Amino acid sequence: MHAHYLQHADFERLGSIRPWLESNDYSVTCTRLHRGETLPDLAGIDLLIIMGGVMSVNDEQEHPWLVAEKAFIRQAINDGKAVLGVCLGAQLIANVMGSQVRPNARREIGWFPVRSVNHGQTNVFSFPEQINVLHWHGETFDLPADAVHLASSRACDNQAFQLDDRVIGLQCHLESTSSQIKAFVEATPVAELAQEEWVQSPERLLSIPADELDRATLLMGAVLDYLHQQRSGL
Repeated sequence: MHAHYLQHADFERLGSIRPWLESNDYSVTCTRLHRGETLPDLAGIDLLIIMGGVMSVNDEQEHPWLVAEKAFIRQAINDGKAVLGVCLGAQLIANVMGSQVRPNARREIGWFPVRSVNHGQTNVFSFPEQINVLHWHGETFDLPADAVHLASSRACDNQAFQLDDRVIGLQCHLESTSSQIKAFVEATPVAELAQEEWVQSPERLLSIPADELDRATLLMGAVLDYLHQQRSGL
Protein backbone atom coordinates (compact mmCIF):
# COMPACT_ATOMS: atom_id res chain seq x y z
CA MET A 1 0.00 0.00 0.00
CA HIS A 2 1.18 3.51 -0.80
CA ALA A 3 0.36 6.70 1.14
CA HIS A 4 1.17 10.12 -0.25
CA TYR A 5 0.87 13.34 1.72
CA LEU A 6 0.65 16.96 0.66
CA GLN A 7 2.65 19.37 2.81
CA HIS A 8 2.14 23.15 2.94
CA ALA A 9 4.74 24.13 5.58
CA ASP A 10 7.86 22.43 6.90
CA PHE A 11 6.49 22.29 10.46
CA GLU A 12 3.20 20.66 9.34
CA ARG A 13 4.48 17.10 9.55
CA LEU A 14 2.66 13.76 9.78
CA GLY A 15 3.09 13.46 13.55
CA SER A 16 1.47 10.27 14.86
CA ILE A 17 0.23 9.41 11.36
CA ARG A 18 3.72 8.33 10.30
CA PRO A 19 4.21 5.48 12.82
CA TRP A 20 0.72 4.19 11.97
CA LEU A 21 1.62 4.11 8.27
CA GLU A 22 4.91 2.37 8.94
CA SER A 23 3.34 -0.25 11.21
CA ASN A 24 0.75 -1.00 8.53
CA ASP A 25 3.37 -1.47 5.79
CA TYR A 26 2.61 1.65 3.77
CA SER A 27 5.30 3.20 1.65
CA VAL A 28 5.24 6.96 2.22
CA THR A 29 5.98 9.80 -0.20
CA CYS A 30 5.41 13.55 -0.03
CA THR A 31 4.86 16.61 -2.19
CA ARG A 32 6.04 19.82 -0.52
CA LEU A 33 3.84 22.25 -2.37
CA HIS A 34 5.26 25.29 -0.57
CA ARG A 35 8.64 24.39 -2.07
CA GLY A 36 7.34 24.12 -5.60
CA GLU A 37 7.42 20.33 -5.88
CA THR A 38 5.34 18.65 -8.59
CA LEU A 39 2.29 16.55 -7.83
CA PRO A 40 2.64 12.82 -8.60
CA ASP A 41 0.58 10.43 -10.69
CA LEU A 42 -2.50 9.41 -8.69
CA ALA A 43 -2.50 5.90 -10.13
CA GLY A 44 -0.17 4.37 -7.55
CA ILE A 45 -1.65 6.09 -4.47
CA ASP A 46 -3.94 4.20 -2.09
CA LEU A 47 -4.23 6.85 0.64
CA LEU A 48 -3.92 10.61 0.11
CA ILE A 49 -3.27 12.72 3.22
CA ILE A 50 -3.59 16.50 3.04
CA MET A 51 -1.89 18.31 5.89
CA GLY A 52 -2.37 21.76 7.41
CA GLY A 53 -0.80 25.09 6.55
CA VAL A 54 -0.81 28.80 7.34
CA MET A 55 -2.46 29.88 4.08
CA SER A 56 -6.15 29.93 3.20
CA VAL A 57 -7.71 27.80 0.49
CA ASN A 58 -8.80 31.16 -0.96
CA ASP A 59 -5.20 32.40 -1.43
CA GLU A 60 -4.82 31.18 -5.01
CA GLN A 61 -3.33 34.47 -6.19
CA GLU A 62 -0.59 34.36 -3.56
CA HIS A 63 -0.10 30.58 -3.86
CA PRO A 64 -0.93 29.59 -7.47
CA TRP A 65 -0.13 25.92 -6.77
CA LEU A 66 -3.41 25.74 -4.84
CA VAL A 67 -5.24 25.52 -8.18
CA ALA A 68 -3.41 22.34 -9.22
CA GLU A 69 -3.66 20.92 -5.70
CA LYS A 70 -7.42 21.38 -5.61
CA ALA A 71 -7.81 19.62 -8.97
CA PHE A 72 -5.58 16.79 -7.69
CA ILE A 73 -7.67 16.35 -4.53
CA ARG A 74 -10.94 16.38 -6.47
CA GLN A 75 -9.59 13.76 -8.88
CA ALA A 76 -8.46 11.56 -5.97
CA ILE A 77 -11.98 11.69 -4.53
CA ASN A 78 -13.55 11.00 -7.92
CA ASP A 79 -11.21 8.04 -8.37
CA GLY A 80 -12.32 6.45 -5.10
CA LYS A 81 -9.03 6.95 -3.25
CA ALA A 82 -9.00 6.99 0.54
CA VAL A 83 -8.50 10.65 1.47
CA LEU A 84 -7.75 12.25 4.85
CA GLY A 85 -7.62 16.03 5.34
CA VAL A 86 -6.21 17.70 8.46
CA CYS A 87 -7.04 21.37 9.25
CA LEU A 88 -6.24 23.15 5.96
CA GLY A 89 -6.54 19.71 4.38
CA ALA A 90 -10.15 19.38 5.57
CA GLN A 91 -10.89 22.89 4.31
CA LEU A 92 -9.44 21.97 0.91
CA ILE A 93 -11.64 18.87 0.69
CA ALA A 94 -14.72 20.92 1.59
CA ASN A 95 -13.77 23.59 -0.94
CA VAL A 96 -13.21 21.23 -3.87
CA MET A 97 -16.58 19.65 -3.09
CA GLY A 98 -18.28 23.01 -3.54
CA SER A 99 -18.33 24.47 -0.01
CA GLN A 100 -17.28 27.92 1.16
CA VAL A 101 -14.25 28.38 3.43
CA ARG A 102 -14.39 31.58 5.49
CA PRO A 103 -13.10 33.14 8.73
CA ASN A 104 -14.51 31.47 11.83
CA ALA A 105 -16.27 33.67 14.38
CA ARG A 106 -13.25 33.22 16.64
CA ARG A 107 -9.76 31.77 16.41
CA GLU A 108 -9.37 28.39 18.07
CA ILE A 109 -5.83 27.58 19.21
CA GLY A 110 -5.36 25.18 22.09
CA TRP A 111 -6.58 22.01 23.76
CA PHE A 112 -10.36 22.02 23.79
CA PRO A 113 -13.00 19.26 23.65
CA VAL A 114 -14.73 18.05 20.53
CA ARG A 115 -18.01 16.21 20.83
CA SER A 116 -19.51 13.51 18.68
CA VAL A 117 -22.41 14.47 16.44
CA ASN A 118 -24.58 11.39 16.50
CA HIS A 119 -26.94 11.03 13.57
CA GLY A 120 -27.77 7.42 14.39
CA GLN A 121 -26.25 6.48 11.06
CA THR A 122 -24.41 3.25 10.40
CA ASN A 123 -21.38 2.82 8.18
CA VAL A 124 -19.75 6.08 9.27
CA PHE A 125 -16.78 6.70 11.54
CA SER A 126 -17.80 7.11 15.17
CA PHE A 127 -16.15 9.81 17.30
CA PRO A 128 -16.07 9.36 21.09
CA GLU A 129 -18.73 11.28 22.97
CA GLN A 130 -16.09 13.84 24.01
CA ILE A 131 -12.32 14.09 23.70
CA ASN A 132 -9.79 16.87 24.31
CA VAL A 133 -7.75 17.60 21.16
CA LEU A 134 -5.49 20.26 19.68
CA HIS A 135 -6.98 23.04 17.53
CA TRP A 136 -5.01 25.58 15.49
CA HIS A 137 -7.12 27.53 13.02
CA GLY A 138 -8.87 30.78 12.25
CA GLU A 139 -11.09 29.64 9.38
CA THR A 140 -13.95 27.21 9.03
CA PHE A 141 -16.01 25.67 6.21
CA ASP A 142 -19.54 24.76 5.27
CA LEU A 143 -20.18 21.04 5.15
CA PRO A 144 -20.14 19.65 1.60
CA ALA A 145 -23.40 18.37 0.19
CA ASP A 146 -24.07 14.78 1.35
CA ALA A 147 -21.33 14.97 3.99
CA VAL A 148 -21.98 13.39 7.39
CA HIS A 149 -21.17 15.72 10.29
CA LEU A 150 -19.02 13.75 12.76
CA ALA A 151 -17.84 16.17 15.47
CA SER A 152 -18.14 19.75 16.73
CA SER A 153 -16.63 22.05 19.36
CA ARG A 154 -18.01 25.08 21.19
CA ALA A 155 -15.83 27.46 19.19
CA CYS A 156 -16.26 25.81 15.78
CA ASP A 157 -19.18 23.66 14.76
CA ASN A 158 -17.66 21.77 11.85
CA GLN A 159 -14.77 19.80 13.35
CA ALA A 160 -15.03 16.58 11.35
CA PHE A 161 -17.00 15.20 8.44
CA GLN A 162 -17.16 12.16 6.20
CA LEU A 163 -17.98 11.79 2.51
CA ASP A 164 -19.11 8.37 1.33
CA ASP A 165 -16.93 5.74 3.04
CA ARG A 166 -13.42 6.82 2.00
CA VAL A 167 -13.04 10.54 2.72
CA ILE A 168 -12.68 12.13 6.17
CA GLY A 169 -11.89 15.76 6.99
CA LEU A 170 -10.60 16.80 10.43
CA GLN A 171 -10.46 20.48 11.38
CA CYS A 172 -8.66 19.51 14.61
CA HIS A 173 -5.16 18.05 14.91
CA LEU A 174 -5.46 14.45 16.10
CA GLU A 175 -1.96 13.76 14.75
CA SER A 176 -0.33 15.92 17.43
CA THR A 177 2.84 14.79 19.16
CA SER A 178 4.89 16.72 21.72
CA SER A 179 7.54 17.57 19.11
CA GLN A 180 4.84 18.61 16.64
CA ILE A 181 3.24 20.98 19.15
CA LYS A 182 6.66 22.50 19.90
CA ALA A 183 7.17 23.07 16.16
CA PHE A 184 3.74 24.75 15.88
CA VAL A 185 4.51 27.08 18.79
CA GLU A 186 7.95 27.98 17.42
CA ALA A 187 6.52 28.73 13.96
CA THR A 188 3.73 30.99 15.29
CA PRO A 189 4.37 34.69 16.00
CA VAL A 190 4.06 35.42 19.72
CA ALA A 191 1.35 38.03 19.09
CA GLU A 192 -0.89 35.35 17.57
CA LEU A 193 -0.77 33.40 20.83
CA ALA A 194 -1.95 36.25 23.03
CA GLN A 195 -4.58 34.65 25.24
CA GLU A 196 -8.21 34.95 24.26
CA GLU A 197 -11.25 32.88 25.19
CA TRP A 198 -10.29 30.17 22.67
CA VAL A 199 -6.54 30.85 22.36
CA GLN A 200 -4.15 29.35 24.90
CA SER A 201 -0.68 30.54 25.86
CA PRO A 202 2.45 28.76 24.61
CA GLU A 203 3.00 27.45 28.13
CA ARG A 204 -0.45 25.87 28.21
CA LEU A 205 -0.07 24.46 24.72
CA LEU A 206 3.21 22.79 25.65
CA SER A 207 2.04 21.40 29.00
CA ILE A 208 -0.61 18.99 27.76
CA PRO A 209 -0.59 15.76 29.82
CA ALA A 210 0.80 12.68 28.10
CA ASP A 211 -2.42 10.75 28.58
CA GLU A 212 -4.37 13.34 26.58
CA LEU A 213 -1.85 13.11 23.77
CA ASP A 214 -2.17 9.34 23.89
CA ARG A 215 -5.96 9.52 23.56
CA ALA A 216 -5.67 11.78 20.53
CA THR A 217 -3.12 9.41 19.00
CA LEU A 218 -5.44 6.45 19.53
CA LEU A 219 -8.29 8.31 17.85
CA MET A 220 -6.03 9.26 14.93
CA GLY A 221 -5.15 5.59 14.59
CA ALA A 222 -8.82 4.64 14.62
CA VAL A 223 -9.55 7.10 11.79
CA LEU A 224 -6.69 5.62 9.76
CA ASP A 225 -7.84 2.07 10.55
CA TYR A 226 -11.28 2.97 9.25
CA LEU A 227 -10.01 4.43 5.99
CA HIS A 228 -7.60 1.54 5.50
CA GLN A 229 -10.34 -1.01 6.00
CA GLN A 230 -12.72 0.78 3.64
CA ARG A 231 -10.01 1.09 0.99
CA SER A 232 -9.00 -2.55 1.37
CA GLY A 233 -12.56 -3.85 1.53
CA LEU A 234 -11.83 -5.54 4.86
